Amino acid sequence: MKRNLIRLTGVGVLLIVLFSLLGFSGGAAFDRSNIYEVLSRHGALGVITLGAALLIVVGGIDLSIGSVVGLSAVTFGVLMESGIDLSGTIFGYRYVILTTSPISPIPAMLIATGMGTIIGFIQGLLVTRLRLQAFLVTLCGMFIYRGVARQVTAKNTGLVGVRELHPEFGSTLDFLRFWLVGKAENGALVFPAQLVVCLVLATILGVILHRTVFGRYWYAIGYNEQAARYAGVKVERQKLAVFVICSTLAAFAGVLLLLFSGSANPSDAGTSLELYAITAAVLGGCSLRGGEGLMIGFVLGALVQPVINNLMIFRNIPSSAEPWVMGLILLIGTIADEMIRRRSRLSR
Repeated sequence: MKRNLIRLTGVGVLLIVLFSLLGFSGGAAFDRSNIYEVLSRHGALGVITLGAALLIVVGGIDLSIGSVVGLSAVTFGVLMESGIDLSGTIFGYRYVILTTSPISPIPAMLIATGMGTIIGFIQGLLVTRLRLQAFLVTLCGMFIYRGVARQVTAKNTGLVGVRELHPEFGSTLDFLRFWLVGKAENGALVFPAQLVVCLVLATILGVILHRTVFGRYWYAIGYNEQAARYAGVKVERQKLAVFVICSTLAAFAGVLLLLFSGSANPSDAGTSLELYAITAAVLGGCSLRGGEGLMIGFVLGALVQPVINNLMIFRNIPSSAEPWVMGLILLIGTIADEMIRRRSRLSR
């Protein structure tokens, strides 16, 4: 607990420094519209950070999160716009994987999110039943799901096309956009609904993690999987459940991405989000070795990247510098984690 409090203090100090620098960047930095934008991006990243962090807690990792986000966003848009037609001819043989007609927004959202559940279940089975390394399984998944997204459509998919082809979907889309991402009919950001969604999910998962036996199992598995197994914990079943949660949240984040931005490109939608999610989890108190972390830390850690991104905009720093800035922060967080771990061992 002491180490978790130290990490929370660390991410809290980092956020105070970043917000202070943002405040010195000009009065517009704290305008309501800009704060709403930062908080909305915080909520979007927070949704996938929750899943990534829980997986790290049980000693796993998921490198396919960004590709799942992209596949879900593209699938959600294509389902509404024209339906999916995964058929063709190979070696002279006709194949049909899936064909659908256009689907209304709410069922399309459920299908896109459910697809993430299936992905998490398959990846979890490969890790828990076949004993494959989570790193390799999800790395392969990263390429596979990005390729499937490009197979689903080769062009941008967006809400404009959906409205033009299916005006009857307009009212439902407006409802989803307002309550899930906080945007009005004209596209203006009214309130940071994505942050509200993230906080609701964090509350539910936080209760599970900190107040139920399942959460204790997850901490035990991450801290010492073999000891947890000897203690009677069904390790495979618990890890499988967390893989499902992680990919389901990633797919839901893909739905939010399309609703917020209005369009999604199969080639780059969700790119690198897995790295930002892992960075946020580590900054929020996760140990990359597993077994540690608090839900409030995961939420705070997810705020770092949106604030840095906003700060770079106001400081006129090229966006190309963002990757190395985030990489440097992750390295510092990893070094701090190791130093805290070693100090903890010496104090015993």
